[in-house]
Amino acid sequence: MTEPLATWLYAVTAAPVGGAPPHGLTGVADEPVRLVERAGLAAVVGSVPLADFDEDALRDHLEDLEWLERTARAHHRVINGAARLGQVIPLRFATLYHDDDRVRAMLEERREDFTATLRRVTGRTEWGVKAYVDPASFLPDPDEGESGGDSPGTAYLMRRRAQRQDQETAHLRATERAEEIHASLAALAVATAAHPPQDAALAAYEGWMVLNNSYLVPDDRTEEFTDAVTALKERHPTVTLELSGPWPPYSFTAPPQPAGEVRRAETPS
Repeated sequence: MTEPLATWLYAVTAAPVGGAPPHGLTGVADEPVRLVERAGLAAVVGSVPLADFDEDALRDHLEDLEWLERTARAHHRVINGAARLGQVIPLRFATLYHDDDRVRAMLEERREDFTATLRRVTGRTEWGVKAYVDPASFLPDPDEGESGGDSPGTAYLMRRRAQRQDQETAHLRATERAEEIHASLAALAVATAAHPPQDAALAAYEGWMVLNNSYLVPDDRTEEFTDAVTALKERHPTVTLELSGPWPPYSFTAPPQPAGEVRRAETPS
């Protein structure tokens, strides 16, 4: 008996000449990755066992952080591998279709959207920049004396209020510094995307994350962009800058809204 399968989508790209699939890539179920073509486009897909990837199974799996991390890494590995062969539109984690015919129908239906998106991101690459600060580096100078005539209770309340004000001042100063950095980098990009700060416990950093942005940078400005990050590190020693990339344009391609989808789930950031 043949095991029921679903089609897991990784990315959409322009149909390659000759239709060669990404060589040697395996996907979230260790399945070989292949192409499904239609309308001048190609979906990078794999066939996964429905028993392990239908809605109920996925709901259970998504509670398993080890499974989730392993599978998310496999998903992104395929996207990155496909991106080495040409521009891709990354698709959301856990985008599944019942079969390849549904995928072909989706490519036909969304041909104009995908084609426009590919045109917009071709020759451009996503770079990520995170900025962290130690709040103590942005606190006001402790040169404001306290009133000596206050009662202990009043003095305590005044100290607490001053501490809150100092924290607010530090956050404002750090945010302004992050905005300066962002403005410098945005001038070298054709598009930017701001993401919320990552959870400090999950991302394993101390202090404040004051910048978590993505930049869509023309490939011929890559060196200029990375040099700018280096220069900003030197100019702002109180800010820790972290550059990542190049990436497929995850932050700059709207996710498709296909018909016939089995289910879709988000990958926690």
